Amino acid sequence: MMRRMRICEEKGSGIDKVISASELYQLPAPDFRVGDVRTTSVMFAHKDFKDMSKSDRIRACYQHCVLEYVNNRRMSNQSLRERFGLPSSKVEVVSVIINQTIEAGKIKLDDSESTSRRYARYVPYLWVRRSVYLNAKRYRSDRAEIIFTNQ
Repeated sequence: MMRRMRICEEKGSGIDKVISASELYQLPAPDFRVGDVRTTSVMFAHKDFKDMSKSDRIRACYQHCVLEYVNNRRMSNQSLRERFGLPSSKVEVVSVIINQTIEAGKIKLDDSESTSRRYARYVPYLWVRRSVYLNAKRYRSDRAEIIFTNQ
């Protein structure tokens, strides 16, 4: 009832908002650091896609996939291109990022809808979702710290 009246939010919804904002402004994916009493979100200044490191791209791909999943959608090549602000001519570049994220063990192919590579959709690994949930359970404080950097 309190959530419906917008008096309180669900636990963990702040992380969704941070990731959504970074996607909206096409910023590099935030880096989350889980401590004993708080979770710190490190936000980065805008970087052009070509200036992002491999780890920045993998982290952005993974976080985009998780955000799509919690919003009851599935990540696709097209949705990731839109997240990075890339034209449709960059399909291969985005496919490489998706494959690197799969190799890193962060996401997997969602074969429940279609087996076609053209219409491929991706979901986060189950054990990764459980890990994020367990980390959220360790978060024992109402305080969250957001650090902005221009790196």
